[in-house]
Formats: sequence, structure tokens, C-alpha cells
Amino acid sequence: MIQTSKIPEHLDPQAQYTSNGQEAWRVLGIMAEFAASTERLHGVRPAVSMFGSARINHDHPYYLKTEKIARLLSDAGFAVISGGGPGLMEAANRGAFHGKSPAIGLNILLPHETGGNEFQDVGFNFRYFFARKMMFVRFASAYVVLPGGFGTLDELSECLTLVQTGKSRRIPIILVGGAFWSGLLEWMKKSLVGEGMIDAQDLDLMRIIEEPEQIVEAIFEFYESRGFQPTRDEREKMLNL
Repeated sequence: MIQTSKIPEHLDPQAQYTSNGQEAWRVLGIMAEFAASTERLHGVRPAVSMFGSARINHDHPYYLKTEKIARLLSDAGFAVISGGGPGLMEAANRGAFHGKSPAIGLNILLPHETGGNEFQDVGFNFRYFFARKMMFVRFASAYVVLPGGFGTLDELSECLTLVQTGKSRRIPIILVGGAFWSGLLEWMKKSLVGEGMIDAQDLDLMRIIEEPEQIVEAIFEFYESRGFQPTRDEREKMLNL
């Protein structure tokens, strides 16, 4: 009779096909990506991370508004960080690129995207989504979230979760496009708050602002009494995301 060894129930069945050496090198690669991206973005503050769909054309009103917001932020002294791709990411970089402060692209290769856009003063290429997402939060003094798909919702949820749970400092989270976001906010109020999944005040972590000039003003108002540099406690939080 041929004896076959069974895999213990607590082990991942795929583990038998994965070399420990491969896993170790992957971990080292992740560590290297964190270190290199942190070094690349060192000193980039204050900065605003902007998010939105990769599938928006140049002549779309969302694109034009995103470009204007980014230009105003850049001229006001904020570096602008985007995902580095096309669509509204390109609009954000483009606006900042023609402004006074750096346009930063945190690029990642995706099947429907062709790589980083050309409007980047500083660019970094990521292999790992979670390393890239950490950099969006770690270096941002504010989030400006425009209409987008799953990726945009992921970034919004990530920031909301970190702030709600106290793992990250409180920053302005601004939604642009009331007609686009109002249904989601109404669902959150009805279902998440209504069924006790979140507290009512958690919805105050974000707000809708339509006008580009008002977005810049709101960010300055938030930091009016404290300045943009994180406190010692906030820096400690950011090291433990």
C-alpha cells in the first residue's frame, strides 16, 4: 500500500508548493519597497493625496475640476500625491505639475493602465498594493476623493478605518461630487449607523465640498491652530500603521 501523508488542518495546503526561500525573498522585497519609497518621499510635506477613476477622459468635467483643484493646492504649497495612472490620477498630477509644488505619482502596474503618467516631478513604482496604500496615508495632510471605482472606494475606506480606529491621525477627508457620493453617504447613514455598525459621528470624518477654492480653504482651516507637522504622538501612530 502506498502511504500518503496528510496535511495538518491548520496549515495552508498551498504551503507545500511554496519554497521557504521564495517567501523569504518576497518579504525582503516588501521591506525594500517600504524603505525605498519612504526615502524617496522623505521631506514631502505638507502633501494632499488625491484619488479618482482611471477611466475618465481629458474633456470630462471631473477631469477639469480635478486638474483645477490640484493646481490650486500646488500653488498653495501642497505637494499633490496621486496613484500616478491615467484619468483623474493624471489630472491631479497634471494640475500640480504646472503649479509651484511637486506632483508625485505612486505608480503600480495594472492590466487596464499603461503605466505612470508624464506629469510627475517625483515618481515611485510599486509592486505591492499595501505598501503603496501606506504611503498615501503616511505622507498626506488631507485626502481629496473624487468619483471613482473600487480602487477609489478602497482608499477612502482605508483612510476612514485608520482614523476611526485611532491608528492614524485625524486629517481632512474631502469628497468631491455630491451627486456621485450622496447615495453612498445616505446608505451609510441608513444602514451602517442605523444598524449600529458605526457611530453617527463617524460620518463627520468626511465632508462633501464642491468648489476647488473652498477645498483649499477647508484644509487650511483644519490646520489653522496646530500646523501641518505631525505631533510626536501622531508620528508614533504613523510608524504603527
